[in-house]
Amino acid sequence: MVKHQPLQVYEKQVFVSFVTGIYGCRWKRYQRSQDDSSRWECTWFFLLCSSFFLLLFWTYFWLVAQNDFNEFNWSVYNLSGEWRDETIPILASTTVGFSYITFLMILALFHISLGQQLNLYWVHKIGVLATLLTTISGVVSVDDIWGDEWDILFISLQATAPFLHLGALATVTAVSWLIAGYVIRRERTTFQVIVLLIYIIILLALYLAPLMFTCPCIMDRHGLRPRPDIIGRRGAPMLAPENTMVSFNRALQHGASSLQADVTISVDGVPFLMRDHTLRRTTDVRKIFPSRQFEDSSFFNWTEIRSLNAGQWFLENDPYWTADTLTARDRSRIANQTVCSLVEMLRLAARANSSALLSIRKPPPEHPRYRNWFMDTLWAVQKAGISSKRVTWTPDTDRGRVRGLQQTAHEKLSMEEIKQRGITSLTLHYSKASHKDIQEYLANNVSVTVYPVNVPWLYSILWCSGVPSVSSDAPQVLRKVPYPIWLMSQNAYNFIWMSSDLVSLAVVVGIFSFQNYHTIRWRMSGMQNCNPEQIMLSAVTRTSSRDVNIMKEKLIFSELNNGLSSTEELSLFPENGYVRYSHGGHNR
Repeated sequence: MVKHQPLQVYEKQVFVSFVTGIYGCRWKRYQRSQDDSSRWECTWFFLLCSSFFLLLFWTYFWLVAQNDFNEFNWSVYNLSGEWRDETIPILASTTVGFSYITFLMILALFHISLGQQLNLYWVHKIGVLATLLTTISGVVSVDDIWGDEWDILFISLQATAPFLHLGALATVTAVSWLIAGYVIRRERTTFQVIVLLIYIIILLALYLAPLMFTCPCIMDRHGLRPRPDIIGRRGAPMLAPENTMVSFNRALQHGASSLQADVTISVDGVPFLMRDHTLRRTTDVRKIFPSRQFEDSSFFNWTEIRSLNAGQWFLENDPYWTADTLTARDRSRIANQTVCSLVEMLRLAARANSSALLSIRKPPPEHPRYRNWFMDTLWAVQKAGISSKRVTWTPDTDRGRVRGLQQTAHEKLSMEEIKQRGITSLTLHYSKASHKDIQEYLANNVSVTVYPVNVPWLYSILWCSGVPSVSSDAPQVLRKVPYPIWLMSQNAYNFIWMSSDLVSLAVVVGIFSFQNYHTIRWRMSGMQNCNPEQIMLSAVTRTSSRDVNIMKEKLIFSELNNGLSSTEELSLFPENGYVRYSHGGHNR
């Protein structure tokens, strides 16, 4: 008869099995290890972290770049000659990639917190590498096609910096649990000291980061200027075909106080509205004049231009995913739109008692109206019957010959240049209009119009900066912003900043103290309860051999009532956690 006693009883570790199984395909207990991760696996963890932070940056970029999706598609169209919404595949792939890498990152952090050895599965290694290379190629491509758009990252921080700061502070504070466990519960090494110093530097930088913020909406609400006027840029191009009468009517219906249009001069001197250099994108010129589809639109006469359909492309391409929301009546009106003349648009503005901002494209030197383009424009303004004081145009040239009309500059100028040229208004891209410059212009009675402004957060920070008017492709969106998205006094923000820093510091100190206390208790209890079996099991645990790992799953007996004779054979079986032996061929 044998008395037996299991040395160790294993409890089911469902969560640990899930973490190690998904991350490294190690579902069995004997496949797992608490040894230090190899340098190879640490390298893959570094690549995983790099992919995560690069994708985080990439995702944030496309979130704030939503303001300029139309500009991106137009840039791609100018390169490829075909109009497609290229943002859809980019957003879809970014969402999938970021979700996948974030999930792996969370699993890796759980490995570290549970003391498990990192061992990324080879399929995930391929996925991480593919995601990293795809993201890098995307960044390089955007820098080549759309390099100026990187400026929006710095501009967006004027609206998002306080919230990103709180999120980053909470994340780094939570990571202190992993840092404390790594530094305190292991033997001291130089690398541990380096990790701790880097963590402290990052934490201190976050504590002091608000000193570098420039947020226009951190201000006294009593100093908030009136709501900026909204100018319908090419009308309301998200609701109707750009630069058409339907589009301009929609802009006025959604609260636009002014209309902005792109003006081109036809070969017979008629100003008409067209953004592109050709007629391919917004008309059916391929069908009516197939041999001239790549010809400059200014070399068509007005009769030819008027014969083209300027609305059907909007229904077929659905560039803003809004065609399905149109009623049957709206679809019928849009399908019958023709190219709009400048006179028609100005007459509409006059009837609506609104103003007009004209971006005039000079004809090329070989054009018959090259020297008379401004006279053709003046003729159209006079024929429309609109007051010249309500018409502003660019470029700012021929000022001596053009009298009575307002002219604005599209470039950022110093105050000396503005005074020398007699300019009273500027129309600037939002990337060129800093908060400091806007304040300087307004202090010198120079009106500033900023374009394009299509999202509420950008509209809000420009409102807080005091901009009098903005030019927008989405007046229907900005109409729903009756007040800045957020507005906070300096004292209130300072209180939030100081409080969050103090709470973070208290949590970090508490975590390090807690980890240190429990580490000391664990080491003391381990010395007091030491016995030969534990020593042997500990030695086995540190061995990375597969055979030894399998033996961890088997139990051995602790004592026998009667000693084994020379004819007795000892056999180890994993069933039920007990040891059996055979005597004379019989199992007991």
